Amino acid sequence: MTLPDLPASTCDVLVVGAGPAGSACALWLARAGLDVVLVDQHEFPRDKVCGDGLIPDAHHALQRLGVHAEVMDQAQAVAHVACIGARGGRVDVPGRLAVLPRKQLDDILKRAAERAGARFFAPWRFEAPLLQGEGEHALVIGARLKSPSAGERELRARWVVLATGAVPRALMAAGLCTRHTPSGVALRGYVQHPGMAGKIRALEVVWHKQLRKGYGWIFPCRDGVFNIGVGLAHSHGKQVNGRATMEDVNLRELMTAFARVYAPAGELMQSGQLLGELKGAPLRCSLEGARFSRPGLLVAGEAAGSTYAFTGEGIGKAMETGLLAAEALIAGRSAQEPEAATRARYEAKLAALKPRFDLYERANQVNDHPWLADLLIWRANRSERILRRMAAVLEEKGNPGNLVSLRGITRLFLPIR
Repeated sequence: MTLPDLPASTCDVLVVGAGPAGSACALWLARAGLDVVLVDQHEFPRDKVCGDGLIPDAHHALQRLGVHAEVMDQAQAVAHVACIGARGGRVDVPGRLAVLPRKQLDDILKRAAERAGARFFAPWRFEAPLLQGEGEHALVIGARLKSPSAGERELRARWVVLATGAVPRALMAAGLCTRHTPSGVALRGYVQHPGMAGKIRALEVVWHKQLRKGYGWIFPCRDGVFNIGVGLAHSHGKQVNGRATMEDVNLRELMTAFARVYAPAGELMQSGQLLGELKGAPLRCSLEGARFSRPGLLVAGEAAGSTYAFTGEGIGKAMETGLLAAEALIAGRSAQEPEAATRARYEAKLAALKPRFDLYERANQVNDHPWLADLLIWRANRSERILRRMAAVLEEKGNPGNLVSLRGITRLFLPIR
């Protein structure tokens, strides 16, 4: 569907980006009776580079949105996250988990937003905000959008929500980007290997010194297909002439190293069938790298840095920030409050989430020092208390940073119980 099909050139809220954050926001707004236009630069269904893992926060958001059953009808349910260290140790952490390729997940969420009343149009790319006034305090009153076939079109809106993912182009155009480089990078592929279906049943995450401050993963999808990938945290921490640049790491070499040091990864890559090509993507983490709003505009999802640094998980928190943006707009409309009060409401909600993201930054020490994973795995296999703490982190009821802090490491050597 294309924008010229619109009966008018205005709406209450224009949501840019139909990933988990944008579709969740559009669905919630439309359900509340607002006139919502949702646009994306790609036609759906479309592929999206991701690990595809759904951990407990994603399940919670999907239930709020009313699509959990539909997602689970297509997903591969999983009972554990398997943490695997360089020395071969392994601990299975229980949790409510699943795997569903983003091509399917995002399409389910987009269609749910449409059922709620949002109007979806693609392919349309955000070019620039429409402004009323001058300078940084100018009010955003819509957006200029561009289609490959129809050219440019202006769409006016009372509010614009940018949920455009990790690529900073839209943030830069809106004057909200404070860091152009990503927080991390990842490479993933889909491999079909029916013979491995009974061997890999958990979300396997592997740390090893040869993965160079990163990690590898294998997540089981349905029909003997596996999502296999490598991630590198703090990928652009190197400084050259005062500017952040990417570490001297080749992700394809990192994938080769993963296949070399972890036998199941090697078996998948050597005797499985690669479906499509290996694809890379940037990550924006820790609620950093962008301003969250300007007059008339909110930023949600990975554009706002909604991915956790330690795990690279971002689906659940993307949906959560999309819902927070929608709730702020609905509350502001109901109270007829000033535009600035609505923005302050939203930014306060994100600020309340920030301490948890900071804890995951602390836990990122495991990626820097893989021996910490070996120690934690060794101890968790001997202590129900440690295993319960790891499960609590997965359920967001525990502090991931405490497990690898100096105090936390010291406690690992206390008597087992």
